[in-house]
Amino acid sequence: MVYRLVFTLGAALVALYALFLGLLTRASFQANVVYLHKIQLTWFKDLDVPESFGFLRNQVTPFSIESFNGASLYAWHILPIELYRQHDGQLLAESSGFVSSFTSRTAFQLLRDDPEARLVIHFHGAAGTVGSGYRVPDYRALSAGDPRKIHVLTFDYRGFGYSKGIPSELGLSLDAISVVNWALQVAAIPPSRIVLFGQSLGTAVTLAILQRYTSRFPPIAFAGSVLVAPFTDVPNLVATYRLAGTIPILSPLARFPVLFNFVRTFIHDKWFSKVRIANYIRANEVADLRYRLTLIHAEDDYDIPSSHTEELYWHAVNATRSTGVSRRQFERIKQASRTDLGAAGSVMEWSTNNGVLREEILKTGLHDAIMGNAVVTLAVMRISAAADSLV
Repeated sequence: MVYRLVFTLGAALVALYALFLGLLTRASFQANVVYLHKIQLTWFKDLDVPESFGFLRNQVTPFSIESFNGASLYAWHILPIELYRQHDGQLLAESSGFVSSFTSRTAFQLLRDDPEARLVIHFHGAAGTVGSGYRVPDYRALSAGDPRKIHVLTFDYRGFGYSKGIPSELGLSLDAISVVNWALQVAAIPPSRIVLFGQSLGTAVTLAILQRYTSRFPPIAFAGSVLVAPFTDVPNLVATYRLAGTIPILSPLARFPVLFNFVRTFIHDKWFSKVRIANYIRANEVADLRYRLTLIHAEDDYDIPSSHTEELYWHAVNATRSTGVSRRQFERIKQASRTDLGAAGSVMEWSTNNGVLREEILKTGLHDAIMGNAVVTLAVMRISAAADSLV
């Protein structure tokens, strides 16, 4: 009796998993699994009322940025706290909530008219919105390095939050281009004062942007970039990835290589970050462009293993030399030059005449909590200080 029950339950689970795999081959279902954009995680709060997320009145301005194909992207501009204090009278006199004309607001003028203003463009991960989870503490960590100068611009990709549309690799890339173009053209912030920050899925978006702007003519070089909890590409990620750290996607098939590789051919959005990071570094080296790229990961990240950052870091280092750096050679160099920080983890830097590649592996920080870590603040500070030294 017990055996029959166990057998029945096992058969049911196998049938459900087979059904799940079948549904995964459908583009629409796959998009929901990869991007999790239907999961809001704002706990019934209104994004048009940023004060309910712990911000001061009008410290955050909700507005929209037009993307390609007529898509409207919901965005937040977040003022650094000391700059807010200096201008709180003007800010408090304005109406609060979503604005249709951000360019007429005091916050926009403080961003555009300050020749020393820095802008961090934030590309968030899968699921949720600009106001979800650890993203709000992350905005504070990003601007904490200089609470007078560092503004944060964050937005929801198409299909996320109040942004309409259906997410895809092409769609998210176009959205990111629209937001960066808004910063460059509407806010008139020079790229030397812009830092790109991505977390999880946002790291793939960031690398797509970096490759695009570096490969155009003339190329555009930003002050620097920070990637937190990146992954090499989706086909490799699904081999170990579990939703919420518990529900496997394709990992049960990994022990059957032929079947696993066949199923992976149905992946629509591959996000080949390891290719893009190499192309980005190589383009910078060939064009003699300045760059700074920091990769940060926690060893206890149960969503994306830190081995993805280590793999990406090697691809980046390998691209700095025309002759390349073999894995064996790189491991020897890493063992000799990596700094052990004890409970804080480890750090390694690789420098060339044009740029600096930095890898920071923390002992703790999980997948999302790490965003509020002081390591993130310091990464932005290092980029800003390096940009200031070139002025």
